[in-house]
Amino acid sequence: MDIRREFDDYQQQTESLVEAGGNFSPFTFLCVVVLITGFGLIMLYSASYNEALIHNLPHHYFLTRQLMFVALALVVFVVIRFIPISWIKMFSYPILLVSLLLLLMTLFTPFGQERLGSRRWLQIGPLPSLQPSEFAKLALVLFYAYYFRFDRSNQSLLRRFLLPFLVSIGMTLLIFLQRDYSSAALFLAISFSLMLASGLRISTLLIMFAFLVPPALVGLFSQSYRVKRIVSFLFPSLDPVGMNYQVTTSLKAIQKGGLFGVGLGNGTYKLGLLPEVQSDFIFASMCEELGLAGCAFVLILFAMLAILGYNAAARMRDRDRFLSITAFGLTSMILFQAILNLGVVTAMLPPTGIPLPFFSQGGTNLFIVLTSCSILYRILLISSGKIPLQKSSLDEGERKAILFPDEGERS
Repeated sequence: MDIRREFDDYQQQTESLVEAGGNFSPFTFLCVVVLITGFGLIMLYSASYNEALIHNLPHHYFLTRQLMFVALALVVFVVIRFIPISWIKMFSYPILLVSLLLLLMTLFTPFGQERLGSRRWLQIGPLPSLQPSEFAKLALVLFYAYYFRFDRSNQSLLRRFLLPFLVSIGMTLLIFLQRDYSSAALFLAISFSLMLASGLRISTLLIMFAFLVPPALVGLFSQSYRVKRIVSFLFPSLDPVGMNYQVTTSLKAIQKGGLFGVGLGNGTYKLGLLPEVQSDFIFASMCEELGLAGCAFVLILFAMLAILGYNAAARMRDRDRFLSITAFGLTSMILFQAILNLGVVTAMLPPTGIPLPFFSQGGTNLFIVLTSCSILYRILLISSGKIPLQKSSLDEGERKAILFPDEGERS
């Protein structure tokens, strides 16, 4: 084999991919993120000021807290924009270990805080409370991307996916023990999407899913309130003012908004009629005030973000597997959260506690979503040729995978 010729072919392929991807502008992605974040902050204030006043807090309380995490995310954005990609790879496993530690601290130390029946928050001293499960999602994506950073197709199926599967199941179990069933289900969905992006066949994934169904059903029916949620979802007329009250009221708010809404700030369902309107059901308040037109604009922004993210993953597939899987995983993470939240608000899915990215109150979720967008922006800059892929950041295994594609697995 002529090593030099192989490497030249790789470089030529890289240049053609960069040229082909130049039309997908990172600037467009940045505009989408800025628009949806700004819009989310406006809608959060509109939906939350009454809730703050009810609890004798300043009317801007929830907005101020959210802005703190936006400011922190901006600092992270600058860091991610300029650090070497090799640093992100290098910290993939440590971030996973820290996330596991935080999940364990939430469950088994006095720092764990229980609210609304779930022990999913961590309060350490004067620091703002955080949700370790949000950090775990980002950590899982980076772990998969680093583990599959070069081709493992020559390995047996068990050897390829045993460790990722155990990590996914272990972290899912820790989240489930926090009594956060919806986040555990979302975590599994992200895991399955990462396995597909890493080369697992759909047929094998379906078999794996079939084995997980029985324990998942046992966990689902182990708590009476989960059973009531499922029953109220399947038969909403049985309990319209009980377990199904939020969804029923949400649909009324959406219906009231009509085509153009009642006007920004003029909604009435946020004034005590719709519980948790500033978090899980903020989309209903948005529909009431901005109508179908305003909500369609938000859905278009989510669609653009997803398209740009998945296109970046596709363009990086033959250039850097780590960046490709990272882009795919982070895009899926944001998109799945949005789909689950919108499904609940519109009564298409059973009630869950999944926030709407960029909009719902919750600083940890917003920080992780914006951090994920910072990484996606960096990947878009590379995939579109705006900045070069740092060849020096490739580790020994990746260099061998490039020069010896048929033997990359043995490296």
